Amino acid sequence: MKGEATLTHEFVEYMPDDLKDGTIYVSVSFATVIHKCCCGCGNEVVTPLSPTDWKLTFDGESISLDPSIGNWSFPCQSHYWIRLNRVQWVRRWDQEEIDRSRTYDRWMKKNYYDGTNEVLKEHGKDASAVSLWQRLRKWLLQ
Repeated sequence: MKGEATLTHEFVEYMPDDLKDGTIYVSVSFATVIHKCCCGCGNEVVTPLSPTDWKLTFDGESISLDPSIGNWSFPCQSHYWIRLNRVQWVRRWDQEEIDRSRTYDRWMKKNYYDGTNEVLKEHGKDASAVSLWQRLRKWLLQ
């Protein structure tokens, strides 16, 4: 893991051809955030913004992304949070954890987009109002 780094952000309409290290590009029009992997490997990290993908928080000065960034398909397999324009490194996941997370993501997307999300129906809420813990609990208890 690398030390904590501070990032800058730019709101753009279209993503630039050449991404700068340490800069997060946000396109609200295309609901997408892109940056170079924070480990320095140079890979481009694309985080789509949607009810079943990432959420962006902008407080007027800094941005945060939720959930964490897990670059499981890259050789580096880096794992970090972006909170208040800072990179916070977290431990690497093993393959079993990665596989479980991917299965859960597919399940959430399917249930959200086909309208059969039982967790949402139980709570009478939209996807953004149901906590991660509630969704995980439902998924694990199946």
